[in-house]
Amino acid sequence: MSRTALRICPLCEATCGLTLTIEGTRVTHARGDRDDVFSQGFICPKGASFGAVDSDPDRLRTPLVRRDGELREATWEEAFDAVAAGIRPVVERHGPNSVGVVLGNPNVHTMAGALYPTVLLAGLGTRSIFTASTVDQMPKHVSSGLLFGDANAIPVPDLDRTDHLLLIGANPLESNGSLCTAPDFPGKLKALKARGGTLVVIDPRRTRTAKLADRHIAVRPGTDALLLAAMAQVLYEEGLVDPTPHVQGIEELAGELREFTPEAVAEACDVEAGVIRTLARELAAAPTAAVYGRIGSCTVPHGTLASWLVDVLNILTGNLDRPGGALFPQAATDKTPRPAGPGRGFALGRWHSRVSRHPEAKGELPLSALAEEIDTATEEGEPVRALIAVAANPVLSAPDGDRLDKALDSLDFMVSVDPYLNETSRHADVVLPPPSPSQSPHHDFAFNTLAVRNQVRYTRPAIPLEPGRMAETEILARLILAVTGMHGADPAAVDHMVIDQTLGKAVKEPHSPVHGGDPRELAGRLTGDTGPERRLDLMLRLGPYGDGFGVRPDGLSLEKLLAHPHGIDLGPLEPRLPQPLKTRSGRVELLPGPIADDLPRLRAALAERPEGLVLVGRRHLRSNNSWMHNVPALTGGSNRCTLQIHPEDAERLGVQNAEPVRVKGAGGEVTVTAEVTDAVRRGVVSMPHGWGHDRPGTRLSHASTDPGVNVNQLLDGRLLDPLSGNAVLNGVPVEVAPGAAPESPAVTEKLTALT
Repeated sequence: MSRTALRICPLCEATCGLTLTIEGTRVTHARGDRDDVFSQGFICPKGASFGAVDSDPDRLRTPLVRRDGELREATWEEAFDAVAAGIRPVVERHGPNSVGVVLGNPNVHTMAGALYPTVLLAGLGTRSIFTASTVDQMPKHVSSGLLFGDANAIPVPDLDRTDHLLLIGANPLESNGSLCTAPDFPGKLKALKARGGTLVVIDPRRTRTAKLADRHIAVRPGTDALLLAAMAQVLYEEGLVDPTPHVQGIEELAGELREFTPEAVAEACDVEAGVIRTLARELAAAPTAAVYGRIGSCTVPHGTLASWLVDVLNILTGNLDRPGGALFPQAATDKTPRPAGPGRGFALGRWHSRVSRHPEAKGELPLSALAEEIDTATEEGEPVRALIAVAANPVLSAPDGDRLDKALDSLDFMVSVDPYLNETSRHADVVLPPPSPSQSPHHDFAFNTLAVRNQVRYTRPAIPLEPGRMAETEILARLILAVTGMHGADPAAVDHMVIDQTLGKAVKEPHSPVHGGDPRELAGRLTGDTGPERRLDLMLRLGPYGDGFGVRPDGLSLEKLLAHPHGIDLGPLEPRLPQPLKTRSGRVELLPGPIADDLPRLRAALAERPEGLVLVGRRHLRSNNSWMHNVPALTGGSNRCTLQIHPEDAERLGVQNAEPVRVKGAGGEVTVTAEVTDAVRRGVVSMPHGWGHDRPGTRLSHASTDPGVNVNQLLDGRLLDPLSGNAVLNGVPVEVAPGAAPESPAVTEKLTALT
C-alpha cells in the first residue's frame, strides 16, 4: 500500500512544498504540493528527484571510525567515544582555537543545521570558524551589517509587485534564487514581463535568465562595482536622487562617487557610457524598482562594494523598504521585534587569522585560509590541530583543494558529520552520517528571513527512523556534549539549556510578551514531541506573529502550525524601517567608514584592464552542491563539467569543440572538455563548481564515473575581497591551450591505488 506525505524540499533555497509518494519505507515519487501556501505546486528537477536523492545507495547508514588507518563501521557509542577522546585532549592541551569548525552550505537546509552549530561554537569557544559563506555571500552580510547594523538584515526584491527588476551576477532560472527565497522564480519573472514590467540582466554570460531579459548587458567580469557606482553617480548628476527615509550620508556619498562617471568606467566595464546612463535613468523613472545582486557580484575583488552599491541604488531611488522595491522579510521565528532605535552596530576585524592576519567578518575567517591555518607554523597561537566538519566539502569548494587535501591528512583528529564519504570526509577519523531527508523534520529558519512573501511551514519526518539510525538533531546534540567535556550526558540537555537561556532572557526584556514571567512555568507550556520541536514552538510563540504564550490568542504556535500542514500565509512583505536597523545612529548609514576606506581601491580599478582570458563560474538547474553529482537523475545532459569559450577565442587559440583543453591558473592546471559557444562573451571562459570526483578513498560511485575537474584548483586562495574575506572566484585570469595536461597528483594517486 502506498501513502502520501508532505515535505518541504531541502535541495535549494526555493523551499518548495512537495507531496511524496511512499511505498513501505521508500519514496517512489515526488510532485509539487498544489496547496502549499508559498510554492503552490511548483517543482524543479531537483525536487522531482527527491526520491533518488533520499535513497542514494552510497549514503552512509552507520558511523565510521578509523582503526589501523582504515575507516570501519562502528556503533554510535563507539563513534562518540572516539570523538570525545580525539577532540578534548586537543582543546585541553592547545586551547580552543586549535579546533577548527567548518560549516557547509547544507547546514542552512536542515533544522539540525540551524539549531545546533551556534551551540557547538559557543561551547567550544573557538575562533577558528570557517563556513561556505566566504566562498559565496559574505560580502552581502558585511554590506548589510555596515548599512543596517545587522549582517542578517538583507532586503529582497518584491518580485510580485515590482515594475522594474535589475539583476546583476544572478541567474535565478538556473539557481532558483539565492538570498531571495522565491519558489517559481522563472514564473515570477515571466509575470513581471506580462504585466508590462522591465527585466534587465547584467552578466558576462547569456544565461537562461539573460535570454528572458528586455535588456542584457554583457559586462566585463569583476567590474560590477564600477558599473553600479557609475549608475549611482548619474542619479546624483542628473538630479534623480529621491532617497528612502531614515538615511544618513546622502550628501557625503555624492562626493565619494563623483569620479565614477559613465565615461570613466566605460572602458573598464566594456559597457558604453550611454548604456550606463540609460540603465540609471530607467531605474529612477520606474514607478517601482528593485536591484538584486548575487554570487557573480559577490565573488569578485570588490564584492562588498558591489553588494553595498546594490542597496545604494535601491536607497537613492527610494525603492528600499517600499512595496515593489526591496523590503526586509519578517520570518515567524525572528526574535521578538524590539522598538526602533540605536543598536550596537556592526564591527569588522575583531580578531584576525593566525597566518595571513585576515580580519574576521561576522565571526568567521576566510575558508581560503583553512589550509594555511592547519599546515603553517607561526610564533602567534597554535595551528588548527583538530577539525569538525559539518556538511562541508571544502576540498572541492575552497581554493587550492590539493593543498587542503594534504593539510587535512596532517591533523591530529577530524570528525565529519556527512551522509557521504566524499573528498573531505575521507580524511576524518570519525564520520557521523545523518539520516535521509525523508526521515528528518523541516522548517526553514534562514530562508524565511529572505522570502519574497511572509509565510511559515513545518513538516515532520515522512518516514520513521529504522533501528540503528540516529536523528541529525541528536547527532549534533551528542557531538556538542562530546567536544565540550560532557560526553555521556543526556542529549536532551542541550535543548533544555537553550530553552532555559532563551526564556531567562525573554522575561527580562521589557518589549517581550513574557516580560516578568516565570521561565520554568513558561517552559512547561511548550509543546512538541522532541526537543527541536519545543524549541521551534518557543521561537514561534516569542516571534513577531506569535501567541506570546497566550498574550495574543490568535498568534502562532507549533500546535497551530501543525493544524495547517500546507503552511500559513502571513501576507506580502511590508515596509519595516526603522525597526530592523541596529546601527549606532538608528538610521541607515549610507557611507560607513570601512566602505569609504575601500573606495580608493575601486578608483584604482578604473585603470585596470585584464590581459588574456578571465574565468567565471556557472550553475546548473539540476545541481547545487558537489554531492548532487552522485545522483544519476541530476547529471548528464547540460549538467556537464566543460569549459565554455567564445568561438572567436577558440579559433584564436586553436581550441576545438568537444576536445580537451588545458586551463592554468595561479593555483594549478586542469584538463577539461571545451564547449565552444557564444553564450559567453569574448575574453571570458566559464566552468561549473563542485566537480573533481577523482580522489581515492571516496564512496561516490556515480560521481566517480564522470568526475569532471575541480575549478577551484585554478585558484591559490590569495585573492580575497578584503572587507569580507570572500574568495575571488570570478574574473580570475587564466591561460587556455588545446590538448591535455599531465595527470594531476590526485589522478596519479588513484591510478596507482587501482593497480
